[in-house]
Amino acid sequence: MKLSRVPLSLVATVAVASSVLTACGGSDDGGGGGKKEAPKTTALDINRTDPAQLTQGGTLNWAIDQFPVQFNEMEVDGNQAATNVVIEALMPSLWHSAPNGEQVPNRAFLLDASSRTEGGKQIVTYRLNPKAKWSDGTPITYRDLEANVRAMSSKDPAFKVGTSAAYEEVSSVRRGKDDHEAVLTFDKPYADWRAMFGAPNNTPLYPAKYMADAKGFTTGYLNKIPLSAGPYKLAGIDKTAQTITLVPDSAWWGDKPKLDKIVFHAMTTESMPAAYANGEIDYFDLNAGVAAFKQASTVKSGEIREAGGPNYRHLTFNGKSPKLSDPNVRKALFKATDRDTLVKSSVKGLNWEAKPLNNHFLVPNQKGYRDNAGDLGTYDPKAAGRLLDEAGWKLDGKVRKKGGEELKLRFLIPTGQPASKNEATILTQMWAQVGVQLDVRTVPVNEFFDKYLTPGEFDVAPYSFSRTPFSASGSSNIYASNGGSNISRTGSAKLDELLDKAGRATDPAAALGTVNEADAEAWRVAGVLPTYQLPEITAAKKTLANLGAQGMADITYERIGYTK
Repeated sequence: MKLSRVPLSLVATVAVASSVLTACGGSDDGGGGGKKEAPKTTALDINRTDPAQLTQGGTLNWAIDQFPVQFNEMEVDGNQAATNVVIEALMPSLWHSAPNGEQVPNRAFLLDASSRTEGGKQIVTYRLNPKAKWSDGTPITYRDLEANVRAMSSKDPAFKVGTSAAYEEVSSVRRGKDDHEAVLTFDKPYADWRAMFGAPNNTPLYPAKYMADAKGFTTGYLNKIPLSAGPYKLAGIDKTAQTITLVPDSAWWGDKPKLDKIVFHAMTTESMPAAYANGEIDYFDLNAGVAAFKQASTVKSGEIREAGGPNYRHLTFNGKSPKLSDPNVRKALFKATDRDTLVKSSVKGLNWEAKPLNNHFLVPNQKGYRDNAGDLGTYDPKAAGRLLDEAGWKLDGKVRKKGGEELKLRFLIPTGQPASKNEATILTQMWAQVGVQLDVRTVPVNEFFDKYLTPGEFDVAPYSFSRTPFSASGSSNIYASNGGSNISRTGSAKLDELLDKAGRATDPAAALGTVNEADAEAWRVAGVLPTYQLPEITAAKKTLANLGAQGMADITYERIGYTK
């Protein structure tokens, strides 16, 4: 399935759980039984261990949900969860993503990066590690950054890119004091420049020779990985066995990898728990599935690792619907929603402690998170009733009416999603208490967005948003008035202004402050009601270290190994 974590964007997904987002830091767990105490919102749960204390050698069998074909993650068809976990071990990422979403230089490739403003333009200088080389011995230089920017800028439509965000903001890339220094110029300040050239954001660096023209961009990494630069290298792609095997690269200049081999096994998500129980695989993502959780929890040689994921569940209200065009009606429904009850029901059986989410742009384990919900985040059915009265929707028996029309809302859910069905059942009961009826309509999952949500054929719909660490520029497509994915069709001039200001702030602290101002305005707009942060839940062999529930963090592959 498509990787939810598209660079610099919030992406809508129907499922409750989304596939993925590693640096050191955050809390960890040292491995107890197969089932652990319900955690608080943990930022990282990876059995963090000093690599010096790990065994040298061993094989990691890792389950992925599909067999990759396009290994260029920058190409539109390469944006896959399965591709991402393979490529992160093989291709350069200039950044590590910490558990709180902060980006820090990956010194194996990037010694330093700095930003300054001159004449209204932002100048970013990257100092690359001169030891860094592609697997054919070619040095990694400013030319690689230049070629990646050119290909990803969207200036040439022949390059079918997954997203041009950030790259299209760059007006020039030039050589600095030597080939290992790249100087990028942005015509306007751009807050999230660290989103480029980073595998944590699904935008790793690729060699210039394969980014120079559209053909190389599209076919250079199709069914093959001709060049790499990482702690591991490709040993083989077996289409029959549906496996991809990696081994340590002897030319790697960084810390020596601990494992002898990583084997990725492509299989259906339904078959992963049994394969794990049988010892065929050592690690997989449960996708917050209750059945998979229960089965994996019984494996004595393994354990469940859980952390607050980068994604969140929410309700979207159609602001163009005649019955929901009044913000006070939407605010009334916010207050008529007991999110505590909704959340507890949604994560029941997962041994996960979840709480209502009170920010549209940041999750609790992310730097800068602040509760901006105010009274709209509080369950208060009496206040909801008053707001509906003021909006002209008067209670008539058990249902509110206005101008003879009932306040009956189309609540749209996709097929095959038990979580959505559960939410519909609970909200039907909750909102009935304030005189609002729900007409629950189940539609084919493949038509949920294209045929219904995008054209506006709904009143309320539950689904998930998948986040990146970049809250400033990563939210405009959902919340800006003219955002391409603004399914709620709500917004305000103030919210647009704040999102743009946050996206242009070169000071990270100032950007986060403005993001929280924007969030407070998003609550006032009342187009999207966040419900809860989705947990990331993985099953891992007890002795497996430095891999698990990553939260906002990326994976440091050379640190993965087994305890002695």
